[in-house]
Amino acid sequence: MVKSALSSSNKKSRKARARKKDTRIDREKDAKRKKGPKKGPVREWVDALLFALIIMLIVRTLFFDLFRIPTPSMEKNLMVGDYLFVSKVNYGTRTPISIGIPFTQVYLPGVQIPFTRLPGFSSVDRGDNIVFNYPPEDKPIDRKMHYIKRVVGLPGEELSIQNKVIHVDGEPLPLRPGMQQNWDVVKRDARVRLSTAALEAIGVTETRQTSDPAIVRIVATEEAVEEIRQWAWVERVDPYLAPGNVGYSDLMYPAGMGYTPDNYGPVQIPARGRSVVLNDSTWHFFGDVIEQYEGVSVTRNAEGGFIINGAPAQEYVFTQDYFFVMGDNRDNSEDSRFWGFVPMNHVVGKALLIYFSWDAQRGMPRFSRILSRIR
Repeated sequence: MVKSALSSSNKKSRKARARKKDTRIDREKDAKRKKGPKKGPVREWVDALLFALIIMLIVRTLFFDLFRIPTPSMEKNLMVGDYLFVSKVNYGTRTPISIGIPFTQVYLPGVQIPFTRLPGFSSVDRGDNIVFNYPPEDKPIDRKMHYIKRVVGLPGEELSIQNKVIHVDGEPLPLRPGMQQNWDVVKRDARVRLSTAALEAIGVTETRQTSDPAIVRIVATEEAVEEIRQWAWVERVDPYLAPGNVGYSDLMYPAGMGYTPDNYGPVQIPARGRSVVLNDSTWHFFGDVIEQYEGVSVTRNAEGGFIINGAPAQEYVFTQDYFFVMGDNRDNSEDSRFWGFVPMNHVVGKALLIYFSWDAQRGMPRFSRILSRIR
C-alpha cells in the first residue's frame, strides 16, 4: 500500500512538473511570437547603421559640424587639408531652413520653412574664426557654400583699411600671429639671390621676382619679416600695396568707390536696431543688404523716394547684426572686401579645433596639427 501511494504521488508530481514546463514553454513561444522572427546578422548591422546615422544627423544638426579647409585663404593659421570641429552651440544652433537631404545639395527648390536660432552661450567676437554660408549665393541660406574667415569688424563699427592696416573706429588693428600678406624685400645688391632654404626655415614658401631685380615679393607673416630684416644683404622690407589703377574698384564692395584690397572704406557695418537714412549715397552701401538679407521689398517712386513693403520710407532699421570678415592670408582671400557683410542668419558656428590634418603634397598627415586648438 505504501509503495502504491508513493508511486501515485510521484506520478502526480511528475505530471505537475510537466504541466509547468509546458506552460513555461508556451509562454516562451508566445514571447518569441510577439518579438517576431530572430534578426539575422545583416539585419542587425543595418539597424545599427541606421541608428548611428540618426544619432549623427541629430548631433551634426544641433550641436556641431565638421568642415575641411579647401583653399589657402586662412594660412598659416589654417592650412589646406585641415579638418575642423565647428561648434554650433556657441552662438546658438540655427534650425533648418530648407527641406531636403541633409549635408547634400538635394533640396526642394522654392520651399523654405520658418527658422530661428536657439540660445547660445557666447556672442560673435572680433578674432573669432567663423563658418558661415556664402552670402551672395542665390540659394536657401543653409544650402549655400560654406566659408570660413576671421571676424575683424563687429556690428555698428566703422571699418577702413589704410595701407594694408585695418582701422576700427579709427584705431589700428595689428596683424595677429600667423597672419600673412605680400611684402617687398629690397636687396642692397640686386645680384644677391634669396636663399630658398633660409626662407623655408622661417616658413616662407612663396616668392616672386618683380620687374625690379633688386626687389623680391614674398608671402610671409610679420614674424618672418622681422627675421628677414636682420639679414645683412636686406636694405628693407615693405608691405606690398595693390595699385589702384588695375581695375580693383569694380571688384570691391561696393563697386565704383575707388577702393583696393589695401586701401578700403570707410564702411559702416549694419547692426540690429540701428537705422540708416535712405538716400542715393547710403543706398549704394546698404541697398544690397536691405534687399537680399533683410527680407523686405524695396522700390523707388518717380521722384526717387523709397517704398519699403508698400509704404513710403525715409529711413530703414536693420533687423539683424552683420559682420566684416577677412582671411588670414590677406592677399589671397576673397572676403568682405569683395562681396560685403556676413548677416547673422548666415553664421553656422565657431571653429574650435583641428581634429585632423592632411598634407596632400607630402601624402601624409600633419601630426603636429592633429587635435590642436584654433587660435
